[in-house]
Amino acid sequence: MSAPSTFGPRIFGIAGWKNSGKTGLAVRLVEEFTRRGYHISTIKHAHHDFDIDKVGADSYRHRQAGAHEVTIVSGTRYAIMHELRGEPEPTFEEILARLAPCDLVLIEGYKREPIPKIEARRLEAARLDPLAPADPHICAIAADHPVTDTDLPFFNLDDTIAIADFIAETIGLGEAVSSPQRGSDGRGETGGSTPVDVRRTDEGVSDDRSERSER
Repeated sequence: MSAPSTFGPRIFGIAGWKNSGKTGLAVRLVEEFTRRGYHISTIKHAHHDFDIDKVGADSYRHRQAGAHEVTIVSGTRYAIMHELRGEPEPTFEEILARLAPCDLVLIEGYKREPIPKIEARRLEAARLDPLAPADPHICAIAADHPVTDTDLPFFNLDDTIAIADFIAETIGLGEAVSSPQRGSDGRGETGGSTPVDVRRTDEGVSDDRSERSER
């Protein structure tokens, strides 16, 4: 597999209302693309306040003392926690620019961004009105029930392999080996970055806020 592009990764989004199955689909796609040998990163948007740190942890105390950014590092992972403290929320482009080089960034939420995306639908979702008719960037539907109100490609919500194939073809992801060799630094021999999840930290891991309100 070629090295992840230094000119920006390919991007694909998963949009849908609360409880539409976005996170479950995102997780399965990360697993599938990683199995195929791609370097995957993710971005998830949340409307609510959240904290990935642990109350009482050293990093938490740094933040409470007023640190603008806190970086916590170990031999396993590192995380940068940036406190806005009244500043505007960063734009999608600003967040994207912070990620290390990779093959594909999967976006959960940010359903108003002009990026190619698949709409997730479940009968148990908070809302059942479709997004696709009003969003020309939605290029497929994945649902747990029959859908007859669209001419877009349709997938069963659990058909991860078919959805991954569709995404790879849509964005021109190309071929990847299923078991890439690793160099001595733990990365691919081509120097690609390891998968990134912006919700993880070393001292604290966010609880699964997977199906709360999304943009």
